[in-house]
Amino acid sequence: MKFNLLGNTGLKVSELCLGTMTFGGRGFWTAIGTLPQAEVNVLMKQAVDAGINFIDTANVYSEGLSEEMTGQAIRDLGLNRDELVIATKVRGEMGGGPNESGLNRKHILQQIDESLSRLKMDYIDLYQIHGFDPAAPMEETLEALDSLVKNGKVRYIGCSNLAAWQIMKALGISERKNLSTFISLQAYYTIAGRDLERELIPMLTDQNMGLMVWSPLAGGLLSGKFSRNTKPAEGRRVNFDFPPVDLEKAYHIIEVMQHIADAKGATVAQIALAWLLYQPSVTSIIIGVKNPDQLSDDLNSVNIQLTAGELEKLDQASKLAPEYPGWMIERQTAGR
Repeated sequence: MKFNLLGNTGLKVSELCLGTMTFGGRGFWTAIGTLPQAEVNVLMKQAVDAGINFIDTANVYSEGLSEEMTGQAIRDLGLNRDELVIATKVRGEMGGGPNESGLNRKHILQQIDESLSRLKMDYIDLYQIHGFDPAAPMEETLEALDSLVKNGKVRYIGCSNLAAWQIMKALGISERKNLSTFISLQAYYTIAGRDLERELIPMLTDQNMGLMVWSPLAGGLLSGKFSRNTKPAEGRRVNFDFPPVDLEKAYHIIEVMQHIADAKGATVAQIALAWLLYQPSVTSIIIGVKNPDQLSDDLNSVNIQLTAGELEKLDQASKLAPEYPGWMIERQTAGR
């Protein structure tokens, strides 16, 4: 397991991050996973034993149960909390009241205390806004987050599911008002969905921000269970058809990955994860699993070596179609 610096900080995180969206299972989240505490503990131990020090959760996952079970697993296993990097998120709806969602100061200050209570921790390493809130001024959100850093409840702040212009606006506000700044973006990225390469990755590179990848297997589509002629009767992608994917293109990519996987004695999922690990912008890949076999398969992706020729084949199968102004910028900057 390798460790990478998270953005423009000295914080080292494992290249694989254990996602906790399968922990618990309440309400809508039963479509993702319903793991009980005993099985959560097994997965947590397996991940930490393999070198993972990065764990990502959110207040909305299973309506708070995921945070509770994450904290309980750390205590049950006797893990040293200070050796772990714990990330959670705020924004989603946590009740029916008018201020029980969003990124206003009231909601943020309430939710940090509730997340800390569920996790039974004194601080969060990385506190992320879970998306954009058009109802809350960005200044209000950043000032609230900055106060959490100053009072010690949060070490770093990050964002998720934002557009490049929104992140740049936030960075500008933080610089102008001398507030804590976003160090990372958690975003959807997969060989079957490379959209963030148009604007977000150039922005992240320019601003030296970290990238945490969610749904690296496109909601299970790249797990090896799906192909042009094969579709399982059950599974996450069957129960919850998300994220949206161009299936025709994805099936072609899967065929290319299957050929490479067969030659290496690997799995399609391992090739998909390995491809992401070869992308220089990626800091850590969030892997969400339901059993030890899935976790073992994902963990072995760090050992997959892809040749230049294999990377070229994968790129040709999955690259984005040219889009303005990207193709014009590329043309005008050639040779500069």
